[in-house]
Amino acid sequence: MLALLPAAAQPQAAPAAATQRTVLVMGDSLSAGYGMAAHEGWVSLLGERLAREKPGWRVVNASISGETTAGGASRIVGELLRHRPDVVVIALGANDGLRGLPLREARRNLARMIGASKHAGARVLLVGMRMPPNLGEDYTRGFERIYRDLAALFGTGLLPFLLEPIALDRDAFQDDNLHPAPQAQERLLAHVWPALAPLLDAAAVRDSQAGAAVQE
Repeated sequence: MLALLPAAAQPQAAPAAATQRTVLVMGDSLSAGYGMAAHEGWVSLLGERLAREKPGWRVVNASISGETTAGGASRIVGELLRHRPDVVVIALGANDGLRGLPLREARRNLARMIGASKHAGARVLLVGMRMPPNLGEDYTRGFERIYRDLAALFGTGLLPFLLEPIALDRDAFQDDNLHPAPQAQERLLAHVWPALAPLLDAAAVRDSQAGAAVQE
C-alpha cells in the first residue's frame, strides 16, 4: 500500500500551489469531540481559525472515539490516499495507555503512521499524552518517552501533552473526568496552534518553491 502513495500523488504535483491544502487529524475521542456537538471540538475550531488566518487550508477530522494506535496504523494509508494531506496531526495513544497495552506496540504503530505520512510527503505533528500514576512509574515514564523518541527519530513536530493547559482544572472536563468539556476546547486549540502553525507555513513555502521551479 505504501508503494501506491508516491505514484498516486504525482498527478497532483503540478497544480498543488493552486489547490486547497489539507490538515489531516488522526485522533481518538479527545479530537473527535466526544460528548459535544461536532462544531464545538478543538479540531472544528481549528478549521475556523484556518479559514480566518490561513485561507486555502482545510481540516479533515479522521478521529474516532475509542481509537487505538493499532486502529490508526490500519487506517493511515487509506486516509492518506483519500485526502492527500500536506500536514498530518497524529494524536493517538491515550486508549492504549488506559488499557495498559504494551508500550512497544504503541511505539511500533505510531512509527508506522509517521513513516507512511512522511512517505506521502506530509509534515507530521505528533501529539502526546500522559498516563495517570496508578499504572506504575515505569509504564507512565515509558509511555511519555515514546512521543519524544519518535519525534526525534523522524524529525517531526511534537506537542508533548495535549491536555496540559487543562489537566489540573476539574471544571474543564465532562462528568467522566476524562473528556474535556466544550468550554475547554478553545484552550486546547490555543495549545496546539504554536506547534502546528510552523508546519503549515513550511508546507506553504515548499509548495510555492515547487510552483516556481515548475514555471522555470
